[in-house]
Amino acid sequence: MKRLLIYVRRYAAWYGLGMLCTLVASACGMTVAYLSGVAIKSIQFHHALTFGTLARIGLPAHATLGRIVAMLCGVALIGGTARWLSRFTIFNTGRDIEYDLRNDLFAHLTRLGPVFYDRHKIGDLMSRLVNDLTAVRMMVGMGVVTFADAPATTFFALTFMLSVSVRLTIAVLAPYLLLLLGIKRLSRALMVRNLRVQQGLGGIESKVQESLAGIHVVKAYALEDHESALFRKSNDDYNELGLALARLRGMMIPTIRGTSAFAVMVLLIYGGSLVTRGILQVGDLVAFMGYLARLAWPVTSLGWMISIYQRAKAAMERLNEIFSAPVQPDELEDDAATLKVRGAIQWDHVSFSYFLRDQIEGAVAESNGASPNGHRYEYALRDISASVPAGGKLAIVGRTGSGKSTMVKLLTRQFEPTSGRILLDGTDIRALPLHSMRKALGVVPQEPVLFTDTMARNIAFGRPDAALDEIRTAAKIAGLEPDIATLPHGLDTVVGERGMALSGGQKQRTTIARLLTYRPGVVVLDDALSSVDTETEKSVLESLEQSVVGRTTIVVAHRASTVRDADEIIVLENGMIAERGTHAELMARRGIYAELFRRQLMEEELARY
Repeated sequence: MKRLLIYVRRYAAWYGLGMLCTLVASACGMTVAYLSGVAIKSIQFHHALTFGTLARIGLPAHATLGRIVAMLCGVALIGGTARWLSRFTIFNTGRDIEYDLRNDLFAHLTRLGPVFYDRHKIGDLMSRLVNDLTAVRMMVGMGVVTFADAPATTFFALTFMLSVSVRLTIAVLAPYLLLLLGIKRLSRALMVRNLRVQQGLGGIESKVQESLAGIHVVKAYALEDHESALFRKSNDDYNELGLALARLRGMMIPTIRGTSAFAVMVLLIYGGSLVTRGILQVGDLVAFMGYLARLAWPVTSLGWMISIYQRAKAAMERLNEIFSAPVQPDELEDDAATLKVRGAIQWDHVSFSYFLRDQIEGAVAESNGASPNGHRYEYALRDISASVPAGGKLAIVGRTGSGKSTMVKLLTRQFEPTSGRILLDGTDIRALPLHSMRKALGVVPQEPVLFTDTMARNIAFGRPDAALDEIRTAAKIAGLEPDIATLPHGLDTVVGERGMALSGGQKQRTTIARLLTYRPGVVVLDDALSSVDTETEKSVLESLEQSVVGRTTIVVAHRASTVRDADEIIVLENGMIAERGTHAELMARRGIYAELFRRQLMEEELARY
């Protein structure tokens, strides 16, 4: 909860005003009960009140019942206004804190690396951004009102009650003291069950997100019933957790209300006996009952206050898991400058293991792939040394799983090398400002990522200020012009979630058009046209070649036929460079590259028939 206090302090002035209004409202409530008792006395004796009674409220001796009623109305009006102001002020502050927390939380999420997202499901993270933040808002909003109002009301009620009768006050409070002992035992159980419920809700949201994101696959395999059964199991587990929490809450509320009812019974029996013996006046008993009624609110809300606090505490624990997740130091830099690059890139004896990337169990990468606990880890890349001069073109070819995309991920610093280094213009990329370095690289990923927006905005994602003519030109070079002409609203057509309105090839060409509007210093195509046919790929690459002339280009491909014009081609096999050279040199060697090239030519030939 320490992190939450940082946000609360930002709005200390507003909280102070809200609590002051709460104090005024509580004092007015007690004054209403007091004036009610004075009015009863006036009616009971059928004459003007005694000077001593009136002196306590500042009235002259000739005051009438009408003036008391007028005072009651005035005090009630002031109390109501103060209560409205307290809620308006504190509720708004609670929403402001929720707003700040959500912004900071999302900003932190954008700075976390792939390791974090490998460990956390998207649905669970969404649950934290929505449900957990709502729980926190309830505490810093309505919870603060209650926490402020309850002590103030309790203080004023006890003060007025003790002024009437000490013995009667002790008698009616005895049941409440027993209640507090029981509530203390239940608070920890509430915390644990609230945390389980929120974790269960995150699990349900993760399942829904996964199933709906892959709904086309689910339908293709006719697994609707299977997915429904899995969701029903998750829902049953969540329902059991919710019922366990509800049973605990359900036990608290009747207990608290029963205690309040028992206190009223004590008041009527013992207070009534004091009246019959002439120790207490009827007006004092009526006023005392009003004080007790006011005291019933803090006691009744005690269970709710504990519940909302424990729920918010559990929510903050889950939010702190995100806030405490480490980010790369460079991610914290607010560097908006543009890095001027020539584009010379070198992989210098680079090795990388996905299993060692976050130093599992404290293991430090060793040259033999062994960790201190004796486990051996496979390397995705081992001792890779390759380079491309500024303005040159490097092609990376290999079978699926050979490590091609891993080289790109290391270049963009999604992961750090287990050993070795990568140089950009002779400087280790870890020594360059991360944001500026990434801005200098334009990467078209193997799996295209589109957003629920128009085609134009998806193309201009890297440069939102790109002119319409630039967007159209980029779309033409990427071979999208005929496809855009068939869309109902052209470039203004919304492509749907993840571009579901487009085919795989259209998505990939859209990301290429995005690269062209971005105009980076280094162009990286990570198997960017794997979903299109060979002829379309050849046409797009020829157009692209003219647009990126003079820029360093790295082409990752599983089709050897598309990289024959590269200055150098490296062939990866099991994470190591098996062959390297130009297209002619590799064909003459009759090795892996030549085999891949001949196989693809055969596949293309067969596809024509």
